[in-house]
Amino acid sequence: MNNMNHPSIVDRRTFLKGVGVSLALPFMDSLASAAVSSRPPVRMAFMYMPHGVIMDQFWPKSQEEFLNSPPPIIEPLKPIMDQCLMMKGISGVPISPFNGAPHALELSTWLTARLPDADSRDRINISISADQIMANYVGAQTLLPSLELATMPQTWKENQEGLHEGYYNHCSYRSPTQPVPAETDPRNVLNRLFGKRGKEGRVTQANPLDRQMLDRVLGGARDLRRTLARTDQQKLDEYLDSVRSLERRIAAIETRQQEAALEKNGVAPSRRHATDSAPIEVKIPEGDKRSEYMQVMCDLTVLAFQTDTTRVSTYVGSRPNGASYPELGFSNQHHSQTHYGQDQEKIRKVAAINRFNVEQFAYMVTKMSQLKEGDGTLLDNCIMMWGSGLEDGDKHQRENLPFVIAGKGGGSINTGRFLSDIKGNQGDLLTTLLSCAGIPLDRPIGIATKQITEIKA
Repeated sequence: MNNMNHPSIVDRRTFLKGVGVSLALPFMDSLASAAVSSRPPVRMAFMYMPHGVIMDQFWPKSQEEFLNSPPPIIEPLKPIMDQCLMMKGISGVPISPFNGAPHALELSTWLTARLPDADSRDRINISISADQIMANYVGAQTLLPSLELATMPQTWKENQEGLHEGYYNHCSYRSPTQPVPAETDPRNVLNRLFGKRGKEGRVTQANPLDRQMLDRVLGGARDLRRTLARTDQQKLDEYLDSVRSLERRIAAIETRQQEAALEKNGVAPSRRHATDSAPIEVKIPEGDKRSEYMQVMCDLTVLAFQTDTTRVSTYVGSRPNGASYPELGFSNQHHSQTHYGQDQEKIRKVAAINRFNVEQFAYMVTKMSQLKEGDGTLLDNCIMMWGSGLEDGDKHQRENLPFVIAGKGGGSINTGRFLSDIKGNQGDLLTTLLSCAGIPLDRPIGIATKQITEIKA
């Protein structure tokens, strides 16, 4: 629902400030009086796997093979290959003068398409990332500007080429100096998104706009008013008006939660189309299987998009260090197997890890393809990108970065194709995808020099 220019909208960046209190308010579309748009919004998500792929088991040899008999790593996408797009020839950011830092840079450059500042290596200084560029543009229209997820804590300690350890752990950057932390606990994500309750009905996370806190702020302000001069009382009155506005917004949040409960019981709120699929149910897995963990994080992305809680998401499936995949039948760490040379057993294991990660992406986008939205499906209105910041983990090459795009971006992307000879770089791709999502850019992203028009519908 695009309400960016509607006069009834209150800026999400309005602040309530009190003694020791500062609240940034989310935008609630239930406050706007505009009718529901007949055209669903475009959402965008990025899902990452480190260390590249076994190339001859990833790239199709032809368009026909892409659609009908895809290579082993991408075979899990076969049922929806007509809704996917692959392109060979997207190069990564050249990493000189950081040649000894391939893993610090594979993740940090993935969505920034830019190298860190070489003169300030011991602190974060890179560039705003593509997901946050989009969040800046559409984030005011949803409860959360963006959603950042990860499988592993962002605490790995390594300083390749003297670079700050944060480069090793983050792909999202709110500004050149501000990496965005990711949530690794799916229950916390569910609580954050929807205020879900835990066992015995107890709230597992406080409402982000707490009514008791507001009461304290209001009470303190009223007491303060008696001691102020008339001009300052006027200023305080304006402040109190903003607080009352905030109370109305809290009521809107409560209404939204009530609508969600009604929807679970088959009563669709008015802002949704009658033919839209009901929001999926997300269950937190009890075991520790990596696939179940990753799939619930994928479910949370689907649910957040389906309910328009956010339109931008990133998911770092694992960071560039020692993740292992015991359910694949071996306990070796991913990174240790990627320097395989001619070792066929290591190649087999890396290929299995590659396929496993594509399977989780396929799980997510296949589910999206089965959820009705507007005149099509949820996937039709999304741009979902899976990929890696290295071509392969053995030689740390970056000339043909592996990417898979799923979703038509609201009709802006021509899917069902394998483009075998694309000339472009990572920044070109990101710039093009944001353009497909309808995001106006005042400059290219990172090292971009053009848009890759071949992918557009």
